[in-house]
Amino acid sequence: MIFLGLLIIAIGSFFQSSCYVPINKIKDWSWESYWLVQAIFAFLILPFLGAMLAIPEGHSIGELLSSTSPFSLWMTILFGMLWGVGGLTFGLSMRYLGVALGQSIALGTCAGLGTIMGPVLLQIFFPENDPLSQLTFSVIIGVVVTLIGIAIIGVAGAMKANSLSEEEKKAAVKDFNFPKGIMIALLCGFMSGCFNVGLAFGADINFGDLTPDNYKTLPATFLVTLGGFVINAAYCLYQNQKNNTWSDYSKKGVLVNNVLFCILAGALWYSQFFGLSIGKGYLIESPTLMTLSFCILMALNVVFSNLWGIILKEWKGCSSKTIGVLVVGIIVLVISCFLPQLI
Repeated sequence: MIFLGLLIIAIGSFFQSSCYVPINKIKDWSWESYWLVQAIFAFLILPFLGAMLAIPEGHSIGELLSSTSPFSLWMTILFGMLWGVGGLTFGLSMRYLGVALGQSIALGTCAGLGTIMGPVLLQIFFPENDPLSQLTFSVIIGVVVTLIGIAIIGVAGAMKANSLSEEEKKAAVKDFNFPKGIMIALLCGFMSGCFNVGLAFGADINFGDLTPDNYKTLPATFLVTLGGFVINAAYCLYQNQKNNTWSDYSKKGVLVNNVLFCILAGALWYSQFFGLSIGKGYLIESPTLMTLSFCILMALNVVFSNLWGIILKEWKGCSSKTIGVLVVGIIVLVISCFLPQLI
């Protein structure tokens, strides 16, 4: 059952890492326009539908939210809003570093901090539950190995930046800027780690035994993405006003095409957290993997994003040594998903 849980998380991760492929098919829209439209599906509609799966027959989501501690409810949304800031910078990290390296650095930071920050902050508010006990030796080893894998991929990225001419860099990633990209990716990773903190605060937002284990985190996921949507929507609408891009939404020649690809991108993105919830339902017998599940998801996101980077020729022109370092980093990340269970 554990293998099945990890497999489901991996499938969701693969879909998420593919979500920027349909975005490349969007035509004649500014960034803020397509980001807002895909966010409506990725952060609102699909997470809400997912949350409804956790509602038993005869009950309602309104009943669930009204019976939830206001503190847990608003902390879940608050950390979703903080995660929303990370979501905004996520696209910028890939703009300056490319899909492979941008996702690697951002998601690596997110994986480590997201896993550790949850228990640490819960310890401050609920010390009687001893949430720090979740950070066992196996969990720490899993996080450390994940970060080592990310660091190795980061080295490959630095080698790539140093070996390519400016023309080659621009050919692979139009706005390639390694120093600026690294700073943005690290900020993105820190803020994005708040997603898992939000899930930690919302862990009890379900109907207990009436909600299947595979669906228990879906209501909290919806609240986190709801908070993230508020931040993203506000920024996108501000950019629409600032850049006078309201006309994007009325371009009939590309409207259907763009909305369809935004829906696809949103569905692919949300699948990672839907898969995380379903997969965790099969990891209950392993507390270590339950705690590390978010870290494992982020590690797999890095693996698949780099595979897409290779497919999209972002590593074209790099030396065999650089590619070798990249492959080693990917292998270390794959190992990090299973190593804690063997300790």
